[in-house]
Amino acid sequence: MAAFLEDTDVIVVGAGPTGLTLAGELAAAGVRTTVLERRGEESNLTRAFAVHARTLELLDARGLADELIATGTRVRHIRFADAARLDLGRLPSRFPYVLVTPQYNVERVLRQRAEKAGARLVTGAEVCDVAQDASGVEVRLADGRTVRASYAVGADGVRSRVRQALGLPFPGVSVVRSMMLADVRLAEPPGEVLTAGAVGDCFAFTAPFGDGWYRVFAWDRHDQRPDDAPVDPAQVRDVLRRALGSDLGMGEPRWLSRFHSDERQVPRYRTGRVFLAGDAAHTHSPAGGQGMNTGIQDAFNLGWKLAAVLAGRAPDALLDTYHGERHPVGKLVLRSSGALVRMVLLRTAPQRAARTLAVRAALAFGPTARKVLGTVSGAGIDYRRRGSRGAHPLTGARAVDVALDGAGSGGPGRLYEALREGTFVLLGPATRADVAAPWADRVRWVTPAGGAGPVALVRPDGYVAWAASAPFAAGELRRALTRWCGPVAENR
Repeated sequence: MAAFLEDTDVIVVGAGPTGLTLAGELAAAGVRTTVLERRGEESNLTRAFAVHARTLELLDARGLADELIATGTRVRHIRFADAARLDLGRLPSRFPYVLVTPQYNVERVLRQRAEKAGARLVTGAEVCDVAQDASGVEVRLADGRTVRASYAVGADGVRSRVRQALGLPFPGVSVVRSMMLADVRLAEPPGEVLTAGAVGDCFAFTAPFGDGWYRVFAWDRHDQRPDDAPVDPAQVRDVLRRALGSDLGMGEPRWLSRFHSDERQVPRYRTGRVFLAGDAAHTHSPAGGQGMNTGIQDAFNLGWKLAAVLAGRAPDALLDTYHGERHPVGKLVLRSSGALVRMVLLRTAPQRAARTLAVRAALAFGPTARKVLGTVSGAGIDYRRRGSRGAHPLTGARAVDVALDGAGSGGPGRLYEALREGTFVLLGPATRADVAAPWADRVRWVTPAGGAGPVALVRPDGYVAWAASAPFAAGELRRALTRWCGPVAENR
């Protein structure tokens, strides 16, 4: 007879950044959450180093940003196409930079939050099958154990067993093959925190771990081998010299590997009671450093929606908006990262010269530079429905972290501090606070400094669910609160 794990509300498959973020969101909302991780122990394998502004904003909304920032280095410029630079200091954010820190630091912060909130992490749990019916999902492990839940989320990476069990296609193409990875010390570290170079037939990139070790990515167009082929340190040094002009005094590696990069996206992020997030739903080239960030943002989007449905405060249809909002974002990231890697790997010197001129001209043009800045950082992503009738222009927008009244009396000083309880936040004049009083257990009312501006109902993931400019009817606000935060008893 098969052994059973204790039933739970949500099963999260995969304890990478996406799965740990989701587990933390759910557990903090009181949802019984079990994370199944195939690995038996933590790994220092990391391909992601960049934490972009929008991800830092969301982590700030849970009180995690400062701890993570302390582990890394802030980079205020990203170099594109040789001398063309993107100035992150122009971002309209508290975090006008990209934070360079290894993925394992991100996972550590997220794991601590998830476990503290009550999520259960089961290691050595390899998923072999997923089945669902009208009332729930059953996940079977390779060792014969099973666990059942109301919902399950596959955050188990590019080779997602959950996606395979659902029978979903993962269409796309391979864009870069035989990328060599090496963890090394450099006797002559590069002058910039993130350093990249390409000369047509090869490409190299270096990023620091912060402890004296560096991760080196090296690619040679004329030396393409299978992923399981051994990597010779001499090959890596050769690519560094050709792409960067120096091997940077590369020492003997402590770790070597090889991988390939695909551009793929699953057609739908929801299949009944099972969802896909992060690399299980979309994968792309590492150019731009958006992979881990996109997965974390997937989790913030899905977490509060699952919690609301499980609490009976929202209909099941709310879960369909996860695909509706995040699938277009995944598609955008595939396009933008794909364009970047294709620009980097142009073959001839004339092509690369033309590319540099074109990128410099584009980044010198204000609207284009702002669009690129918003896409790379994630700060330009929103869920506004173009052409929708009757909606306030702020509806679906990324909420700006405005200063609040009452900071001196111990209350939150900023909007994103008010979001740290994981509830909705209603931003508006104190004179209308009585309207939202029946929803006080699930909505926090705060007043912007100065009291001016529209009233905005901000979702737990930092986007505007509803907004209205003064004057507005109390009934309009009640309808919005009922729709987004659930009904309340009439006698409350």
